[in-house]
Amino acid sequence: MPASLIVYVLGIVASDAGLIGWALTHTQPHAGHLALFAALLAAAGVCIEAMRRLGPPSGVSRDLLSAWWLPIALLLPPLYALLAPFGIGPVLYLRARRIPMYRRVFSSAALGLAGAAASATFHLAVPQASRMSLSGSHDWLSHPAVIAIAVACAVLFAVLNAGIVAVAAHLADPEAPLAKVLWDRESLLLDLTETCVGILVAIPCALSPLLLLVALPPVILLQRSLMHQQLQAAARTDPKTGLLNAAAWQREADAEISRAQRTGLPQNALVSMLLIDVDHFKRVNDTHGHLAGDEVLKGLATELRQQVRDSDIVGRFGGEEFTVLLPRADAAEALAIAERLRRGASSLSICAGDARIGVTVSIGVAVYGRHGRDLFELLAAADLALYRAKDKGRNQVCLYGGDEAADPRP
Repeated sequence: MPASLIVYVLGIVASDAGLIGWALTHTQPHAGHLALFAALLAAAGVCIEAMRRLGPPSGVSRDLLSAWWLPIALLLPPLYALLAPFGIGPVLYLRARRIPMYRRVFSSAALGLAGAAASATFHLAVPQASRMSLSGSHDWLSHPAVIAIAVACAVLFAVLNAGIVAVAAHLADPEAPLAKVLWDRESLLLDLTETCVGILVAIPCALSPLLLLVALPPVILLQRSLMHQQLQAAARTDPKTGLLNAAAWQREADAEISRAQRTGLPQNALVSMLLIDVDHFKRVNDTHGHLAGDEVLKGLATELRQQVRDSDIVGRFGGEEFTVLLPRADAAEALAIAERLRRGASSLSICAGDARIGVTVSIGVAVYGRHGRDLFELLAAADLALYRAKDKGRNQVCLYGGDEAADPRP
């Protein structure tokens, strides 16, 4: 772990601990606040249990727990927003996702700081909320301005939490694009959903904690739907590279080949196949270790995604082999893409501890109709072309049945 990341994580955790200590000495306990806090934590615990029973796989990290963080931040003093993640964090660790302890503590601290900022902002803007009790008046909830402020504070919560985590991710991997670390389209939609659900839960909670019994089932249903989608995505994805796994790639490639077989237009029936193998990958594992080998695979997967078109089907075929199906690409286009991939791979420099690892790839190319009439024949032809590239000295691109091989020099 880089020293800068260690300092940053310790700084975030220390800041959160310091704020908790300050808030404990400046917040008067209130029976109504404690009851609502306990009820919201219990509801979050029920959601976590529902996640556990669905059986989320390793790597699935998105949930709707912000549906409970936001009511705590908006309806209770900032102290409770600071404490809530540390009340739920151990439950998550024991019952749902056993990520490393330092990551769980950091995540809880980030949520606490973001929640406290949103809570303090909301209570400064809406002083009536800080004087709320279980039997108090809630006329202030009917004011449109209050709803607008609540939405703004919910957005503030999401932005601060994402920003704190993004800085840590950037320090861990400085070469990763910061924009992608912050948000992608899917994450943005999920954050928007969490914000809306959190505000919708906050309104009945403000009226009566008993209304949690009405809010809880829809949140659990949404949570299970979200987890089901993530489970489906995880079943299609190779966990090391984020590419399609072999089974999912074969299904999508079969569908594309079937489309090519049905079409009557020659330009639409063009499909090419690339089979890519990392040269001397065993040497990388033996010299630098398997964790470094995994980083090499991740780096190559990223390079593949950046170099191909959105319509191309990219997957990890197994071990150190990758496959790319190129719809509407003839032999010349496939060779050009393969050469671009080869050059891109040879320019990579993967960080592994104090060392930098460079690799090359060999690529076999085959064209549908010319070298095979179905996916199996196309794979077999590309595999033979790949072995021919390796026989010629590796770091080459070879077309099945052709005499040409790309110049190995970058």
